[in-house]
Amino acid sequence: MPGIRRLGVAVGLALLAAGCGEKAGEEREEASHEAEEEQLTPFQLENGIGPIKEKIELGALDAALVAKGKEVFDTKCSMCHKMDTTYVGPSLGEVTTRRTPAFIMNMILNPQEMVEHHPVAKQLLAERMTFMANQNLSLEDARAVLEYLRTQAKGAPKP
Repeated sequence: MPGIRRLGVAVGLALLAAGCGEKAGEEREEASHEAEEEQLTPFQLENGIGPIKEKIELGALDAALVAKGKEVFDTKCSMCHKMDTTYVGPSLGEVTTRRTPAFIMNMILNPQEMVEHHPVAKQLLAERMTFMANQNLSLEDARAVLEYLRTQAKGAPKP
C-alpha cells in the first residue's frame, strides 16, 4: 500500500506540475503577443503594416479613380465584402470612418502580415474566423479601391 500511495502522490505532483507548466506556457504566449504589439510603432498601430509607410492625404474625389475602384472592388472584393452588412468579411460601407487610408491600403495589400502582427486585424480574424485573401492588387488598384470606399460612407461626397 505505501508504494501505491507514493505512486499516487507522484502522479498528483506530476499533474500539478504539468498544470502549472501549461499555465506558464499560456502566460508566456500572452506575453509574447503583448511584446509583439509593443514592437509596432505608433504609426503601424494607427496605419497598419505593409507597403504604405506614410500617412495618405486625401484630396477631392477623383471620378475616374472611383470608377476604377468600383470595378476592382466588384471583381476582387465583393464576394466577401458588402457595404451595409457583414458577410464573409466585415461591412465596408463605413470603413473610411473607422480606419485611416493607410490602414485600409495596408490591409488590402498585406493581409497576411496584418493578421499575424496587428491587433486590430487579429481581432477581425477572431470575430470573422476567416482570413482575408490576398488579391495581389497593385498599389494603384488598392488606391482606387480606397477612393471607391470613400464614396460609400453615409453622407460621403459623390464624384
